[in-house]
Amino acid sequence: MAMPMSLGEGGGSRLRRQLESGGFVAAEYVKQLSQQSDGDRDLQEHRQRIQALSEETAQSLKRNVYQNYRQFIETAREISYLESEMYQLSHILTEQKGIMEAVTQALLLQADRDDPELGSRRAATTDPFLPLSAKEAAANEEGRQRTLTTLLEKVEGYRDLLPESPSKYLVYNGDLVEYDADHMAQIQRVHAFLMNDCLLVATALPNRRGAYRYVALYSLDGLAVVNVKDNPPMKDMFKLLMFPESRIFQAENAKIKKEWLEVLEETKRNRALSEKQRLEQEALPRPAPAPPESTNPFEEEEEEEEPSAEEEVVDLSLEWIQELPEDLDVCIAQRDFEGAVDLLDKLNEYLRDKPVSQPVKELRVKVDERVRQLTDVLVFELSPDRSLRGGPRATRRAVSQLIRLGQSTKACELFLKNRAAAVQTAIRQLRIEGATLLYIHKLCHVFFTSLLETAREFETDFAGNNGCYSAFVVWARSSMKMFVDAFSKQVFDSKESLSTAAECVKVAKEHCKQLSEIGLDLTFIIHALLVKDIKGALQSYKDIIIEATKHRNSEEMWRRMNLMTPEALGKLREEMRSCGVGNFDQYTGDDCWVNLSYTVVAFTKQTMAFLEEALKLYFPELHMVLLESLVEIILVAVQHVDYSLRCEQDPEKKAFIRQNASFLYETVLPVVEKRFEEGVGKPAKQLQDLRNASRLMRVNPESTTSVV
Repeated sequence: MAMPMSLGEGGGSRLRRQLESGGFVAAEYVKQLSQQSDGDRDLQEHRQRIQALSEETAQSLKRNVYQNYRQFIETAREISYLESEMYQLSHILTEQKGIMEAVTQALLLQADRDDPELGSRRAATTDPFLPLSAKEAAANEEGRQRTLTTLLEKVEGYRDLLPESPSKYLVYNGDLVEYDADHMAQIQRVHAFLMNDCLLVATALPNRRGAYRYVALYSLDGLAVVNVKDNPPMKDMFKLLMFPESRIFQAENAKIKKEWLEVLEETKRNRALSEKQRLEQEALPRPAPAPPESTNPFEEEEEEEEPSAEEEVVDLSLEWIQELPEDLDVCIAQRDFEGAVDLLDKLNEYLRDKPVSQPVKELRVKVDERVRQLTDVLVFELSPDRSLRGGPRATRRAVSQLIRLGQSTKACELFLKNRAAAVQTAIRQLRIEGATLLYIHKLCHVFFTSLLETAREFETDFAGNNGCYSAFVVWARSSMKMFVDAFSKQVFDSKESLSTAAECVKVAKEHCKQLSEIGLDLTFIIHALLVKDIKGALQSYKDIIIEATKHRNSEEMWRRMNLMTPEALGKLREEMRSCGVGNFDQYTGDDCWVNLSYTVVAFTKQTMAFLEEALKLYFPELHMVLLESLVEIILVAVQHVDYSLRCEQDPEKKAFIRQNASFLYETVLPVVEKRFEEGVGKPAKQLQDLRNASRLMRVNPESTTSVV
């Protein structure tokens, strides 16, 4: 029987075309396929072909989606760049428009000066509201100031921020509704007062009609006005941009919105024009006033020595100086921190030897406001709320610019806070799993690597600021305390064995020595922070040994040990040799017998193990704790032997007890003393006294009760 069309040569492509056709009906296709197939095998093969075609189609869709997604991201990025460029272009066009209007007005004023009659005719025909005389102009100016004073008297808290000035007057005012810039939710109703140099925003007092409370004051120099496109029900809105914040207001209707936009732009242009004219006027050279005649004959020589030279005038009409505040705003908005600081350095270099005149002071006020904004942005860059990824080098850019701005102390403080948060986050992200020693290895690697990287970056960033190094040492100590808290919680609070604690402390000390590569030694700090926990661990393990020894002493039968097999005896020899007992063979007998008590042998191994682990933990602050612990442990054993020797009546057992006592005094105690001296570096008189005494404690010979 013939195969179906889709199963022959080129069946895959024909099947694809058949499935993609507009008139494809799945039920009819399946019915036809069932009639033409020979059996299950043909249907299975056809099913596999359809499945393969489905997987191929899915992969193709995935590739297309991924490609479109990448193109979407690139398109969104280009749109963002284009939006930024359009905003800058709009700002430039607005400034150019203002300059052209200012030039036109200046030309008209010049023409009026040349031909007063022409100026009068133009004033009468173009604007009937212009002042006709100096008296009327003064009256108009006084009226506007009186209106401003009357309105502002109703605003609480404005006088401290808005001092009275004869040149300040009210341009426009009205009610607005403020909306949230992110969620477009209504916040509050406000009343805005637009003056010739600033904008005051106030809110109405609930219990006083016509009274307001001060909210914010913005200078027109750093204020940008943006029209917000109507998107019902959100309409009649405009946005005010004051870096680094923005606010959205809604007018009562479209007419009032248009008035606000026009009057804001016009006031900004007038402000810029008057400021430019004032700077040009002040930049003109002024003749020095003639000195008053003096009748003092002794002043003639001084006047000859000091020639009457004109006071140096600072030229602030340069284009880059005029545009400096706006250029700083652009640099801050574009996160070009280096460019902003370069502009500030250029200005400081230009004004270094210049006299401090009033125009220079006013320029400084504007620049200082931008410096404050730049500092706030750099501070935010170093705040722990920002991403902590990238390591210490990620903070270098902000730190270096703060240092250039003369904020070395703040840069140091913020850098160290940022690194403290990064180290703390890294420690918290460590998973506590597996053996304690494995976790301590990870903890030490993370902490000391971060500390080393921070120290190297600190040395690079603050190479010329020696006063900051003390702050780094204080920070390193606080960071070490945070590390020790995590270390102790895992090692000592969980009641790990002394051997595990010793290994963990050893690992921490080895990592701490790595800091010596940069000349930083924090070993004494880690000792001081761990001494309390280590003392507790030593005393706890000492109490365990004493209790175990007392328990064995209570069951002591004073019999020789029978290890049963040569392997067990060989193992015991190796254990004693590792403990430092080199002459143990003289205490072994025939076959597998040992001429020592099980209690004495167990005490020897346990005491030497305690000493070895304690020496791993040793540092000078633990000297007396370790020595007193050893003395207490040894006293329990030797007192028991001394007591048994006096109380035992059987001559054979008494000889065996003497042999055990000889082993303790002549073999074990010298080994303990020697190993302690090797580990500590100096002998211990208390251990020498124990070894030299034949009996450590004398009791009543008739007593049959152990004093221990």
